[in-house]
Amino acid sequence: MEQALRPGGLPRRWPAGPTIRQLRLGSGLVLFAYVLTHLLCHALGNISLAALETGLTVKVALWRTPPALVLLYGALLVHIALGLCALYERRFFRLRPGEIAQILLGLSVPLLLLSHVVDTRLAWSLEGLDRGYPQVLYVTWVAVPGQGMTQALGLVTAWLHGCFGLYFWLRLKRGFEPASPWLLSAAVLVPVLALLGIVQGGRSVALLAADPAWRAEILGAPHLGLPAQTERLAGLRRGLVAAYAAALGLVVLARGARTLAESRGGFVRIGYPDGRIVRVPRGSSVLEASRRGRIPHASVCGGRGRCSTCRIRVVDAEWGRHLPEPERPERLVLDRIGASPGIRLACQLRPDRDLTVAPLFTPHARSIPTHDSERASTGEERFVVVLFADLRGSTRLAEERLPYDTVFVIGRFLGAVGRAVREAGGSVNQHLGDGLMAIFGLDGSPKAAARAALAAVDGIAEQVEQLNRMLAADLGERLRYGIGLHAGTAIVGEMGDEAESRFTVLGDTVNVAARLESLTGPMGKVAIVSEAVYAAAALPAGELQELTLTGRAQPLRARLIGAQAPAVPRAP
Repeated sequence: MEQALRPGGLPRRWPAGPTIRQLRLGSGLVLFAYVLTHLLCHALGNISLAALETGLTVKVALWRTPPALVLLYGALLVHIALGLCALYERRFFRLRPGEIAQILLGLSVPLLLLSHVVDTRLAWSLEGLDRGYPQVLYVTWVAVPGQGMTQALGLVTAWLHGCFGLYFWLRLKRGFEPASPWLLSAAVLVPVLALLGIVQGGRSVALLAADPAWRAEILGAPHLGLPAQTERLAGLRRGLVAAYAAALGLVVLARGARTLAESRGGFVRIGYPDGRIVRVPRGSSVLEASRRGRIPHASVCGGRGRCSTCRIRVVDAEWGRHLPEPERPERLVLDRIGASPGIRLACQLRPDRDLTVAPLFTPHARSIPTHDSERASTGEERFVVVLFADLRGSTRLAEERLPYDTVFVIGRFLGAVGRAVREAGGSVNQHLGDGLMAIFGLDGSPKAAARAALAAVDGIAEQVEQLNRMLAADLGERLRYGIGLHAGTAIVGEMGDEAESRFTVLGDTVNVAARLESLTGPMGKVAIVSEAVYAAAALPAGELQELTLTGRAQPLRARLIGAQAPAVPRAP
């Protein structure tokens, strides 16, 4: 099992500026906020045309100030430029349907919305034409209905593209799972209400357009413009569409030229532990090689460098010294997980010579009877509280008793601890000889998980005390045990191979909990609970002590619980 230690060969270096991923995310969030306010404004059409105009006034106040315009146009240019760069850099080997949808939607958004942007935003900025909802709805609902359909399709496409982006970002965050039904409801309701608002507003404008006086006032030159202004805007629209189409064409040509150059520049061979070898063009990532060779490879974030589930161990130690150094996005992730030397992210590593690697979290090809099999098989990063409990003196116990008697005592101890864990709301995940590992937080909030784990410490004490009273005459001594408790993020999912797998957790949180339990014996304590558990439970931790754990550069603050000390501060 990979131990998540602080890397000795990868010094922590914080970036001087934002990474490309952060720029893409930041610009996307700005654009998504604009689209959201736009759709919410459209939804006011379900009330009245006057409500639409009021909403437009608020939106103009928010987005037409000089700082907001700079932010909006800057985000638009950055996002389009990064999208074209991603189209050039991405190699399409077995993309998931969601990834394909996000890419196609993103590429189609500018083509669908350019006409609307020119006729509204640029018409105001360049020609001084004040076009509000009455003018826009007249053109798109009465005069040119086809243009209205294109505009509605463009808005829905932009909304879906943003929702896909938010999903790929937020699904790795704590609390996403309980919030996902509400987010999905909002993702459906917002565009539906917006489209219904546009329909209601269009009907109102169609009725008003029958009045010549209304047409003369609302559809005059100050709003719709003179023929010369209309022609200039049409020429600008054609130019922008041609420029975007040319940019797409250049990217496609550049991809073709790169493929030709790579085929001439040679290929690299990526080897895997089972003996399979995948031959890919030089410059491809290890994750792309796995996808091209149809080799199962975990990647929760889809190869964007936003998680660590695709990480690999470089098997060839000699060749590993000649690998490209991690770039800033990869280094940030490696520093965050405390990766040891030789560990790299498969989605970011692009070897220039033959290499053998071993994926650390490999999904297996077996049927998982759930609606979310992909998440279960690849693993999911989430908050958990991990408890390790171990029976002390089991070796001496085995020396003094018959084997079956020893198995009986250990079995009773594990049963007592397991009952306490389950009564507190946790689940026993692994039995480790004379100990076990339990998980809290698979369901519910971090606060509830941490409090349940703390309650389990008290429950274990009570269960073991009852067991000691029951076995006192036979054993002649008390059973002693140690507990380690730590909270944090970990990879949760089904891990294993084609023949056998199990649901478990992996990561630094598990390692720390195990090390805390191993310290209970030398320090003469019943339990050691990290400060992170009390922080998640929103309970006072009491007196804390700094502990130095093997493989960790920074000390860990924890509470040491002795045999007579109360295990858990009670919640108010």
